[in-house]
Amino acid sequence: MATQLLDSGMVVLDGTIVNLALPQLQAHMGISDSTRAWVVTAYALALGAFLLLGGRIADFWGRKRTFIVAAAGFAVASLIGGIAQEAWEPIGARVLQGVFAALLAPAALALLTVSFPGGKDRGTAFAIFGSISGVGAAIGVLLGGYLTDYVSWRWCFFVNVPIAIIALIGVSLKVRERKAGGSTKYDWPGVVLAALGLGSLVYGFTNAEHGWGEPEAWGFIAAGVILLVLFVAVEKKVKHPLLPLRIATERNRAAAFLASFLSGAVLIGGILFINFYIQIVLGFKPFLAGIASLPMTLVLMVTAGIVAKNLPKLGAKIPTALGPVFMAAAMLWLTGVTADGSYAVIMLPALILMGIGLGMVFVPMQNLALFGVDKDDSGVAGALVNTSQQIGGSLGIALFSTIAAAATAAAGGTQLAALSSGYSAVFLWAAGVAILIAPIAVVLINIDRQTFSGTESDAPVVHLG
Repeated sequence: MATQLLDSGMVVLDGTIVNLALPQLQAHMGISDSTRAWVVTAYALALGAFLLLGGRIADFWGRKRTFIVAAAGFAVASLIGGIAQEAWEPIGARVLQGVFAALLAPAALALLTVSFPGGKDRGTAFAIFGSISGVGAAIGVLLGGYLTDYVSWRWCFFVNVPIAIIALIGVSLKVRERKAGGSTKYDWPGVVLAALGLGSLVYGFTNAEHGWGEPEAWGFIAAGVILLVLFVAVEKKVKHPLLPLRIATERNRAAAFLASFLSGAVLIGGILFINFYIQIVLGFKPFLAGIASLPMTLVLMVTAGIVAKNLPKLGAKIPTALGPVFMAAAMLWLTGVTADGSYAVIMLPALILMGIGLGMVFVPMQNLALFGVDKDDSGVAGALVNTSQQIGGSLGIALFSTIAAAATAAAGGTQLAALSSGYSAVFLWAAGVAILIAPIAVVLINIDRQTFSGTESDAPVVHLG
């Protein structure tokens, strides 16, 4: 299990690790301001576009084989980024990282699912896996800040190589091959529509940071929506769909995917502006800013363990509905940010509340997304929960960036005061997004506690109440 978790953490970590290295990387490689964002965007774009295909490849080709190839490819892509000499090479390396991450993430989750089909061990495994999303993003910021301050931006790429090699060796020696039985035909029309649709959405949301009125924003978002509607129409008719709609439409799993989407927006978008405030307004250096975010990570890990241990008593609905209240409370607390604010008064309580909320949501969410899924579909189901979080994160960054820019421009006073006003507006909207998860959990989740806790066999989810 440790090797799957290691590489899954690496996938999440790489979504944030280069953020703090961008200024140094840009200056060293001579990258323009307009191109700089692509070092971050290229990874999210490739990952979002190919996750569903990666899930199906893992199911059909074999989860272990897919994991090994993806880990090796990710290591090579990271090495290319680390030794880059031309401005386009780091961006190309990030695209390759995203493609291999799209294979790696669903393969790792599928291996975990079939390795722990039920019982107490399954709850523990998913508790750890569920905390990886928050921990990986926070550690990415911390590690990126340290490497940028004390080593070189190149190590934000190089650091993946030993991680990938360790995981590759561990899976090669310890994990049995598992793959879907029966027909393994690929739904190529679905592959094309899903890749283009998801890619268009991520690209459109990313460009929305520069204004929702730009054709590169609304045009690609509209195209993405149309392509995904066509994708659903195709999936209803083809004999061997890329995404069997039964996976996404079962009400309990639908709740998990919606929770993943919304929590991704709050986590990825919220952490970005939390770090902006800590660095720009409070004046923390990158590494210190990473250390300042650690309370959330530590609390998340502790909370995840407590929730997993008590899942038989709690079930899925209670933590999934209660966690967003803590997340929203954290964001509402942060609306009090000011130019002369204190980390101990403004940031620390919010980070603790956020860690509690994320820990409560992620554990049941990851388990619920895979519970009752046919083992032949575990790869694509794992891909869907990752896809929803990536799309949510892209939307969160785009939406919050637009809100911050408008609120900052409208604010008066000093530059830091104006920025604080912009961040305050972001945190208010993030609170609204977070609290939406609670009614979704209350209305949609109806799986009984005994079934969800794994005390019964992991059969398809039926007769839930």
